[in-house]
Amino acid sequence: MAGQLITDDTLRLHGPLLQRAGAIAASLFDVSAIDFRDGADRTPTRPRARRVSLKRGAHPSLAREGSAHTCVTYADPVSESALAMVLAAMAGPEDPIAADPESLSVFALAERLAVSDIPVLVNGPTGTGKEVLSRFIHARSNRRNGPFIAVNCAAMPETMLEAMLFGHQKGAFTGATAASEGFMRAADGGTLLLDEIAELPLQLQAKLLRALQEQEVVPIGSTRAIKVDVRIIACANRDLPTEVAEGRFRADLYYRLNVFPLTLRPLRERADDVAPLAFALALRHSAALPLTPCFTEAALAMLKLHSWPGNVRELENVVRRALLLSLGSAAIGTEHIVFDSPARLVSHLAIGGLAMASGGAGMTPAAPIEGEASHTLSSIVQHSEARHIMGVLDACGGNRLRAARELGISERTLRYRLASMREAGIDTGRSVMGGGR
Repeated sequence: MAGQLITDDTLRLHGPLLQRAGAIAASLFDVSAIDFRDGADRTPTRPRARRVSLKRGAHPSLAREGSAHTCVTYADPVSESALAMVLAAMAGPEDPIAADPESLSVFALAERLAVSDIPVLVNGPTGTGKEVLSRFIHARSNRRNGPFIAVNCAAMPETMLEAMLFGHQKGAFTGATAASEGFMRAADGGTLLLDEIAELPLQLQAKLLRALQEQEVVPIGSTRAIKVDVRIIACANRDLPTEVAEGRFRADLYYRLNVFPLTLRPLRERADDVAPLAFALALRHSAALPLTPCFTEAALAMLKLHSWPGNVRELENVVRRALLLSLGSAAIGTEHIVFDSPARLVSHLAIGGLAMASGGAGMTPAAPIEGEASHTLSSIVQHSEARHIMGVLDACGGNRLRAARELGISERTLRYRLASMREAGIDTGRSVMGGGR
């Protein structure tokens, strides 16, 4: 973990976990600004550095000691939760959080693109972190000391878009009581993020194209072009080639922006990002608490199985609710997880489970979750899902690898889900006994 300050004692006591975290952190964070210490180490932290203290303990926990010091207690250095907690503790306020190979490859490519000034087009559904990726590119570029201006094209009134982007002279139109430089001039020497660029009217797209080609703008009411030095990052949550084909987006502007496209996948396709994101969001929204409740392995498995139609924004809602429901508890369990869209919980697994529950052959009804009424929605969904999983395991002769393939999940996720079922008091029965890979 080059660039970080790690004492020999810290490396000896926490080496396996630090090596796992270091392989990821080097591509996401400024690791030179992080000091790792064993929990018993009282060595002063370097000025302006963030400190992460590590402890081994039976009960995982996250605790803040000031804005720049986070204490991580973990039980198993090879567990998913331990890695997720350390990544969350390492991240700065605007740092990206990722652990999934798909996401890490995107950030690695973004870092290489950052050193150039070519336009970047970031594609992906709403809520996947396109602005976070854009800020990452700016922070790793030679323009990092210049402004970063983010503009949501869908949020501005269409009649004001041109003036807000390119500026206007005093008196150029009714209500223009003072001159305005506009967003492009405000971003001079830095980066301008145009989010939801597909919402720009065609007439304004033509003017933006000229501004990009000539690196100059003509404010409304002026006849004089003003030079600007701006790097453009555009984000789209709609398919721009389709928009071009249907005449809603200019082909010449699309090809001007599409020099190097990056695509962020939906959160459901980046399952390994869920745990570190969940812990980072928990840290962010529990700043007033002395101790941040930690997600159990079963709760993390439950989060990873959700279809996340709202992507990271929905995950943030779930985490905030879990923090509220777990007040007074040191852990966030499955009983604290409430999704925005309960019917979408575990996606096809829940749907298949409901079908089997209505007449699945050879299925033994699972016992109600202890302390929970069996008629609640969460109980119905959990038991329906359990019946489906157990049915698939039965059909596969208890072979977890085959069953995971049939269910469309990884074997590790299946193991976590079985652990969640046992934790909830659901009998997993003989279907997994003796079942190998």
